[in-house]
Amino acid sequence: MKKSITKFCLGVLLVGLVASCTDDFTEINTDPKNFTEDAVTSSEYPLFVRRALYTPNFLPFDQARGPFQLWHSLFSDVYANYFATTAPNFDSDQFVLVGGWLNGAYRYFYQRAATNIKFAEDTADELGFTLENAMMKVWRVYAYHRVTDYWGPIPYSNFGNGETEVQYDSQEAIYNDFFTTLAEAVAVLKANAGGTSFLADNDVIFAGNVDSWLKFANSLRLRLAMRVRYVNPALAQSNAEAAVADGVMTTNDDNAVINTDLNFTNSYTTITQWGEFRMSADVESILKGYEDPRIQTYFAPAVTPDAADDPAGVEFPYEGMRNGQTAESKATTAFNDIASNMADPYTLGGDPGPPWVVIAAAESFFLRAEGALVGWNMGGTAEDLYNQGIVTNHVQLGYDGTNLSGDDYVTSTLTPVSFDGGTTPPASTVPVAYNPGGSVEEQLEQIITQKWIALWPDSEEAYAERRRTGYPTLYNRLNTLNPNIAVDELPRRMTYTATEYADNTAATEAAVANLLGGPDLGTTKLWWDAKN
Repeated sequence: MKKSITKFCLGVLLVGLVASCTDDFTEINTDPKNFTEDAVTSSEYPLFVRRALYTPNFLPFDQARGPFQLWHSLFSDVYANYFATTAPNFDSDQFVLVGGWLNGAYRYFYQRAATNIKFAEDTADELGFTLENAMMKVWRVYAYHRVTDYWGPIPYSNFGNGETEVQYDSQEAIYNDFFTTLAEAVAVLKANAGGTSFLADNDVIFAGNVDSWLKFANSLRLRLAMRVRYVNPALAQSNAEAAVADGVMTTNDDNAVINTDLNFTNSYTTITQWGEFRMSADVESILKGYEDPRIQTYFAPAVTPDAADDPAGVEFPYEGMRNGQTAESKATTAFNDIASNMADPYTLGGDPGPPWVVIAAAESFFLRAEGALVGWNMGGTAEDLYNQGIVTNHVQLGYDGTNLSGDDYVTSTLTPVSFDGGTTPPASTVPVAYNPGGSVEEQLEQIITQKWIALWPDSEEAYAERRRTGYPTLYNRLNTLNPNIAVDELPRRMTYTATEYADNTAATEAAVANLLGGPDLGTTKLWWDAKN
């Protein structure tokens, strides 16, 4: 008897494309057709994995640029304060959680990324591909943690249940399952250490290298363990220490990176053509103050730079703008000229653009530094791990560990400076050189500030860390259009979408009533957002 593998999105072409599922979430979850074992062979299966690896990072060549803008650029990019919007009608930079944009982002995930991942994971299980099933379990956790960290409770364990209604899981339950799933996957990966999956190059991250997948799984486990530090310290410590003991990323050769090509381009290369955002004042204040060479990789000189506030002896033509500009200000000020665009590799239309970094070794060092700071066994001191995180990121980007003045970066006592020549104070006062005599909070601020720099442009992670820790210290919004969120605050979550309320009504209402812990507003904190 043929075994049914799944009951969701069936538009799959074996040339590596998974066509768009129906636009209706209910139909996605209840399509009566199904694949069978006879329909997917070991030679065809890797093509499905390839697609599953691309879609959560908005890398497929079809219909991904819009969702990338709606999810990444218009929300986390501006809530991480990496960028500020210059388009007059883009109100998310003033804390308006624009429902239509969120709807497009949410639908993209469940129509494409979630369906592709589920198919790849379930098919591996049905066909007896134990190793590949473990890889897809890790990938499921990676993809879903970014969704729950936006919305909180979401459809997770019940997705693809074949019913017309899909119940939500609480974020606590989701995270508990993340840790269980990663532990199970790590056990399989360890049992196959030194081996290689038959996925070969269709594994667009590691080409089937099992040891690399093991380090990725453990680094992801470490990230998620730190995420829950303030709500469940014991759970956080046990998972963080287990991850480090099993082996996390320690060199840039371990980095999880998806290379781009003309079919799978970095989505920034498309949306930068639209001229709708520029570098934030926070980036200028912090990286100019530190005389940080990474500014050259991240941003281009402004068309009309202001040299009057450059550091002594250093040319710094990179200019930022404050977040929360009014529509009138954006309509009457040439921000696209006086503030910096992204650096050339991100702005060359028709070019693949830079590779997409999923997780890098530098982040693992910063995570370990934070763990060591609070007494966990992280295999080093907080100071040493902090310094290694900085140096590893510099090497990753091709720098030699010196600042723009040629001095050693990690021992520099430089601090952020005003972005506008003194009219506005610096975004923060935290120095580069680690302060072992400082308070735990002072040292944590240093760790997260450097982590914020190194994560760029992974704004989903930077935004989550801002909410979790309160760092880095960044500028307030100039204005807010959200009556519930003041200029010195931050949206704690995204609100549920019109599609969910229309098509998954009872489950969505139940999630708000029983799982969310507050009203469906941007002010309601996520489960792990328990520090402040």
